[in-house]
This record gives sequence, C-alpha cells and structure tokens, in this order.
Amino acid sequence: MSTVSTTHEHDHAHDHAHDDHMPHGWRRWLFATNHKDIGTMYLIFSFVSLLAGGVMALGIRLELFQPGLQYLRPEFFNQLTTMHGLIMVFGAIMPAFVGFANWMVPLQIGASDMAFARMNNFSFWILPVAGCLLFGSFLAPGGAPAGGWTLYAPLTLQMGPGLDMAIFALHLLGASSIMGSINIIVTILNMRAPGLTLMKMPMFCWTWLITAYLLIAVMPVLAGAITMVLTDRHFGTSFFSAVGGGDPIMFQHIFWFFGHPEVYIMILPAFGIVSEIIPAFSRKRLFGYSSMVYATSSIAILSFIVWAHHMFATGMPVTGQLFFMYATMLIAVPTGVKIFNWVATMWKGSMTFETPMLWSVGFIFVFTMGGFTGLILALAPIDIGAQDTYYVVAHFHYVLVAGSLFAMFGGFYYWCPKWTGYMANEFRGKVHFWTSMIFFNITFFPMHFLGLAGMPRRYADYPTQFADFNMLASIGALGFGLSQVYFLVFVVLPAYRGEGVKAAMNPWDGAKGLEWTVPSPAPHHTFETPPNEKELHAAGI
Repeated sequence: MSTVSTTHEHDHAHDHAHDDHMPHGWRRWLFATNHKDIGTMYLIFSFVSLLAGGVMALGIRLELFQPGLQYLRPEFFNQLTTMHGLIMVFGAIMPAFVGFANWMVPLQIGASDMAFARMNNFSFWILPVAGCLLFGSFLAPGGAPAGGWTLYAPLTLQMGPGLDMAIFALHLLGASSIMGSINIIVTILNMRAPGLTLMKMPMFCWTWLITAYLLIAVMPVLAGAITMVLTDRHFGTSFFSAVGGGDPIMFQHIFWFFGHPEVYIMILPAFGIVSEIIPAFSRKRLFGYSSMVYATSSIAILSFIVWAHHMFATGMPVTGQLFFMYATMLIAVPTGVKIFNWVATMWKGSMTFETPMLWSVGFIFVFTMGGFTGLILALAPIDIGAQDTYYVVAHFHYVLVAGSLFAMFGGFYYWCPKWTGYMANEFRGKVHFWTSMIFFNITFFPMHFLGLAGMPRRYADYPTQFADFNMLASIGALGFGLSQVYFLVFVVLPAYRGEGVKAAMNPWDGAKGLEWTVPSPAPHHTFETPPNEKELHAAGI
C-alpha cells in the first residue's frame, strides 16, 4: 500500500508542475480537454436545464391547480408540456449522465483521460448552442413546438418555425451524444489499466459501455424521423401526410424505435451508479456481478423489440399486440434480476445510511413502483384504457425522476468528495433526500388515480371531479422544485466553495475502486502511469 501512496504523492507533485502552464480563467473552460473539466461543464449545463425544465413543469402545475383556465392559454400550455419533456430528456438527464461518465470512467479504469480529448470538448460545446436554439423557439412566430415531446405527425406538420428550431437543436444534441458515446466506448475498450479485464470493471463503466452502444444505434433513427418531418414541412414530401399517400402512424413506429431504447439509455447509467453505492455502504461485494452484466446486456438487446407497446391504441393487428405485450413483459425479467441483486447485496451486510445510500435505497423503492406500473401498461387491454392518461405520466415520472434523477443525486453525494475535495453536508443531504422523496410521491402518486379515473394528459383544463388530486399534485410539485433549489444553494455551492469537512482519499468506509486511490479532490492529471496489478489489488479489484 505504501508504494501506492508514494506513487500518488509523486503524481500530485507532478500535477502542480503541470498547473503552472495550464490555461486559466475562461480559456481553461472554453478550450478544456481534461475529462474532469468537461465532466463538470456537462453537470452544470444539465443542472441549468433541470431548473429551466422544472420552471416549465411548475407552470403546468400552476395551471392545473384548479379546474378552468386561470393563467395560460391552452396553446402555451401545450408548448410548456412539449418543451418540458424535450428539455428534461435531452438537456438534463442525458448530459448529466455524460458528465458522470466523463468524470468517473477514466478514474475507474485507471486511464489518464478520455480517448479523444478534443472531440470531447467539441461534443460538449455543441450543447449550449443546441440549448439556445431549443429555448429560442419560444421567441419564434407561433411560439415553441406544441406537439408533445414525441413530436407526433401530422400535428408537427402544421406548426410554426419554432418546430424547425427544435428539430435542428435535436440534431445537434444527437450529434453530441454520438461523439460522446464513441469517446466512452474507445476509452473503456482501449485504455483500461493492465490487468483490469472487462469482467473486473466497475458496474458503472459496464452500464455506460452498453448505453453508449445503444446511443450510437438509436440517435440516427431519431435524426431520420425528424428529418422526414422537416422535409414534409418544407420540401413537398409526404412521409407522414395521409393527403399525399403517407402514413402518420409510420412516424410513431420510427420515433418509438428510437424512443424505447432511449428510455433505457436514461436508466442504465443510473443502475451503474446504484451498483457502485450499495456495495460500498453494505460493506460487501456486489451480489451476482456477472449476472448484473448479462442482465444489463439483455435489457439493451430486448429494448429494440418492444417499441410498439407505446402504440397499442393505434389499431395494431392482434398478433402484433401479443408480440409486443409478451416482449415487454420479458424485459421485466433482467430488470427484476438487478433489483434482486441489489437487495441481496444489502442482505446481512453491515449497512449504514449516509446520504448516497439513502438515495440508492430510495431509488430501488420508487423505481420498482415505476416498474410495476410499466408491467401493468404492458398489458394491451389495460393500456388501451390507460393510454394518454395521467396513469402514463405517473408511470414514466416514477421511472425517470425517481429512477434517473434520484440515482444521480446519490452519485453526486458519493463522488462529491472526489470532485470538490469536500464532503457534502450530511444533514443537509438528508433534508434534501427526505423532502425530495416525500414531495415527489405527493406529486406523482395521485396521478395514478387521476389516470385510472380517465383524466387525459396534456390538457389545460379538466372536470371538477379531478380537482382534489390535481391540487395535491401541484402542491407536491412546488415542494419538489424548492427541494432542488435547496440542494443547489445549501449543498452544491458550499461543497464547491470548499466549506465543510475536507475529504480523505477514501472518505467512505466500504468503497472500493481506483477512483479512491487518488487524492481528494482528484488532481488535474491522474494515472499518467497506469496502475499496476498490485495497485488494482489494493483498490479492491
């Protein structure tokens, strides 16, 4: 172990020598090629998007606080629902996970940086441009797109230029995702420390490797679908216009062939984060590591054959409904394997409940609920009744907010000491967790009942029978939003300003992995010489 520490002291000294001729100020960020700086920029961008998308969500809930039209025109209400979805999916969740990957993948595999450092810079700086295009669509004549985040034709063939701005923004975001994915794949496959075989790799790296392949496979499909919408709008084609012999349902097939794997793109890295945290705070190895790897791979493969479960109400032949129904139920099996493995890891472990562990256990609880409602929606006869109701809204928010977002919060609290050199405040972290957890459930749990009672989604008004649950959901949404502002002001900023307890090299008692063998905060340059077998062993690999 002493050799490890001396090597790293040497690295640290080496690092200070480098810092002297490193660009400072705005140049450091604009021309950043270091994976840590780029990871930080991704995380900042995604948090800004989260707050912007959250403000839109609060606008939606404000209007739905009471029946009748209070504050928003129905057209603007539809713009908010559409933009909220697009910004949260493409601006908040996906860039945040890429930020985690940039920060942690090189540290976890003992690489000095990402494989393509300049491309890494480029793939980030596309995002603010795309973000400006997307937000700018509100200023276009006719306003932002209002066809739902799924951009269904033929509705999208009738909108103003705001939709074209959104299409270009999505093209840019897709290009960024593809470049980021290529970078992650090459880094993981080519730059692992000697002796770190694929089946010894941390679960977070595995989930990202699989996610990156998914992204490369499906982002061009989305690009194709929205390009066809663009040509239908401006170049006289009729892909989706029935008048010219096209088929609007074809858009749904192409979109969901992208959209369903996309759902897993947004949850697999979350599985990876949780698979790092739970063994650390259970002080045990992850139960069934290889089955976790195979389950993740199975989810990725099966995600390509379930897309039309979003389309049971489109008049599909019964054989098609049966195929997609059974395929969807099948994908629940590897997901169930993962949940079993996490619970088995905790079983008889000497568990402690620091903030990262709270978020992870909370994640398992709410994600499982989201999984069960998904299984219910997989049944074609039930889905036809629940289609486009608030039951679906409740289901996917349980998976995406309570799934992706809660796991990211857990990841932040877990790796914050490595990022900032300071521990996130434990008490405030717990306040953030409990307020988020309680308000999240107050917001989205009543939506199951609203949906089962028949309240359609994306409507600005509703009958009085739905008033009580809507009022409850709106109050919960305000509380949930304020919890995230609390997180920013009282947890994130103090940690980055260096307030609180300085972090040790490995601040968590049970944490294993190469990232805990470098100083906290991680110096600008790490692993200039790859870790050897002995160092891997010392890191618990």
